Amino acid sequence: MIYLDNSATTKPFPEVVQSYSTVAMEFFGNPSSLHSIGGQAERLLTQARTQIADLLGVKSNEIYFTSGGTEGNNFALKGAAAAFKSRGQHIITTKIEHDSIHKVMQQLEEDGFRITYLPVDEDGVVSVEDIKKSICKDTSIVSIMHVNNEIGSIQPIEEIGAMIKAQKQSILFHVDGVQAAGKLPVDLKKANIDVYTISAHKFHGLKGNGVLYIKEGINLSPLLAGGGQEKNYRSGTENVAGAVSTAKALRMQLANQMQKTDKLVELNQYLRRNLEKMENVRIHSPLDKSIPHIINFSVLGVKAEVFIHALEKHHIYLSTTSACSSKSNIVSKTLTSIGVAKEIAESSFRISLQYDNTLEEMQITINKMADTIKWLRGVMK
Repeated sequence: MIYLDNSATTKPFPEVVQSYSTVAMEFFGNPSSLHSIGGQAERLLTQARTQIADLLGVKSNEIYFTSGGTEGNNFALKGAAAAFKSRGQHIITTKIEHDSIHKVMQQLEEDGFRITYLPVDEDGVVSVEDIKKSICKDTSIVSIMHVNNEIGSIQPIEEIGAMIKAQKQSILFHVDGVQAAGKLPVDLKKANIDVYTISAHKFHGLKGNGVLYIKEGINLSPLLAGGGQEKNYRSGTENVAGAVSTAKALRMQLANQMQKTDKLVELNQYLRRNLEKMENVRIHSPLDKSIPHIINFSVLGVKAEVFIHALEKHHIYLSTTSACSSKSNIVSKTLTSIGVAKEIAESSFRISLQYDNTLEEMQITINKMADTIKWLRGVMK
């Protein structure tokens, strides 16, 4: 099997599964319980929080555990909107955000907030100057994704953060880091980020686990009311095994990032060179402004769903668009936002890599894709 849909989800590291199993079976106590079993669980939870904080270069009291990217983004935006309402009801974002941002913005609009959806250029990158020009006296939140989940474009987070704080210190800067964590270096402090969203299953952790970095001094309104866990931000019995396994996955992924990024760049370059040689294939991921894990392209004249299933017969798995919208038959808003025509966007595909993919796998994939395209074009004439 050649699995090339790692932006949708990754296969968990075996060591991560083992750590989850061990904690779930042997340290199953409720961290809020007073007895020693609960105390053991609480210590593990604290240890996991500290480990993740150290890996991200922040304080342990700035790390909060969530169920993943969607909850993290919802909490960040709705919690900030409620807490900062008196500061203003204007929010700035982009047209290419993930649906867990975009649909929250639509809900906030219904609640009376004014949302500015900024365009991006042909590389899928937002202009820092456009953000600056959009800031006004009632702007309370700016939310920009770090890496686009479809074409891999990287936003200039450090420049944006510096500009925002220079313009208006009271603005909360939220960054959706789901596709960046463990793949792209980020200095949360240097980038002036107030809230940063992470999802474990994007870096070989387990589904249903995430992390939200909330800068010390930032106060959000909680989404959940209850027992007051996570310093009253996320009530509910903590998932200790999930927290421990997330810490392990992040540590292992960051080690891969340090050691194997150059290899991943080589694989991306190989794919790009060979895709460019194919007739009527267009690459949408920008050459110099995208993450090496993602390459998005269109195969003109080929139906997306048919192509995906044809490759699947060869045990090659890639995707058509974001996994969250791949079954909806909606044309990618990211591709249309960078100027791709609707009929071309409808035949788009995404290969998303992980650090242990090999050149041999890329060679097989390119050869099978070329054969499949020729076959489908013959059939569809």
